[in-house]
Amino acid sequence: MEWLNYHHLLYFWVVAREGSIASATRKLNLTQPTISAQLRQLEDSLGEKLFEKSGRGLVLTEAGTVALRYADEIFALGRELRDTLRDRPTGKPLRVTIGIADVVPKIVAWRMLSPAFAAAAEIEMVCREASSEILLGLLGQHEVDLVVTDAPASGKTLRAYNHLLGESGTTFFAAPALANSVKKQFPQSLDGAPLLLPGEGTQLRRGLELWLDATGIAPRRVGIFDDLALMTAFGSAGTGIFPAPTAIERETEQQYGVKVVGRLPEVKERFYAVSGERKIKNPIVSAITSAARREVFEGGSA
Repeated sequence: MEWLNYHHLLYFWVVAREGSIASATRKLNLTQPTISAQLRQLEDSLGEKLFEKSGRGLVLTEAGTVALRYADEIFALGRELRDTLRDRPTGKPLRVTIGIADVVPKIVAWRMLSPAFAAAAEIEMVCREASSEILLGLLGQHEVDLVVTDAPASGKTLRAYNHLLGESGTTFFAAPALANSVKKQFPQSLDGAPLLLPGEGTQLRRGLELWLDATGIAPRRVGIFDDLALMTAFGSAGTGIFPAPTAIERETEQQYGVKVVGRLPEVKERFYAVSGERKIKNPIVSAITSAARREVFEGGSA
């Protein structure tokens, strides 16, 4: 594999900007023979002449003009990298990539992420939705900055740090007619009532199964959904009663036109932010985690 020598590229870049090797020597604090030798090595590695003599100075060839354009971009990116790591403004929108596990309700995700837009004047947020396993793999490859999920990540396969955002009890919702018919005798009224459940493997499903087993209540299971948004759509249409975090109770009623059937504070669902660093440094990611604890769950700890 051939590698570009960036020291040689830097010398070329300075000479091109200064217009002569003599002027570049003062910028680089190097001798003319040293710079000339480095330029020849760069030309040899690229297989193109980059300069032509013009009087006492140098002018770029066609290949040199192309090389200068790339050099400008390369060194601009280098400065941006340095400034970003030093938490300096770069003049570009702050970009953050968030992985949202498909087990996290959309309203919960929205309430967690929306404060980021108030934390920065300009922001570009990329949201990736997939299973927790896939997103944690992307976190290990540095393709996402943060993963929001319902279970802590195991540190056995990748370097990851779990930040508890908070926990919420569970509320059952239903379309108004169904909610009114089962609300009075809740939770006993769930026995034989149509119930929609999240897919297996979620913390909420496990908690509900344990609660149903302990109480002996046996609802009529009419639907099981891996997609929580689809479960909510069926529930709002009157197909059955469905669970969601109590933390988003008001938004769920308003957005889907459903009513509260009853609450199970003992069936808790926890949400975590998983990062590749113990202390979150990205200001946008920090704003997301802080706001989630403060405004969504009213608690939680790192």
